[in-house]
Amino acid sequence: MVCLGNICRSPLAKVILRNKTKHLKIEIDSAGMANFHENKPADPRSIAVAKKFGINLSSHRARGFCKSDFKEFTYIFVMDKKNYTYLSQLAENSLERSKIHYLRENEEEVPDPYYGDESDFLNVFHILEEACSKQLKKFLQ
Repeated sequence: MVCLGNICRSPLAKVILRNKTKHLKIEIDSAGMANFHENKPADPRSIAVAKKFGINLSSHRARGFCKSDFKEFTYIFVMDKKNYTYLSQLAENSLERSKIHYLRENEEEVPDPYYGDESDFLNVFHILEEACSKQLKKFLQ
């Protein structure tokens, strides 16, 4: 899961998908395009909204996307067009580019709630929950 700073959307998406797949043996992680918040916890509003749904996000520490993530992961889900463009330019070949996907269908973006309020974080949680469920359904068919 990739977003801009790895403190709002991608950490939420990571823990939502982990919660849905705890019975499976898959690795799920998140990263940001920028290292604004390197090794910092998730935004307190992300932590609070996750907790509201029984999901613990308190151990998250932000990290930047590394080129090695292309080798480490089979699928890389992005939250918006800027993430998609950035990773596409970072990819060194068609195999790496083929791993990059929008988390939502039809290249629909996940809005960044960072400058919003609690309701924006709640809205993003619901968007991510639905998108993760749809992605998971594809893989379990």
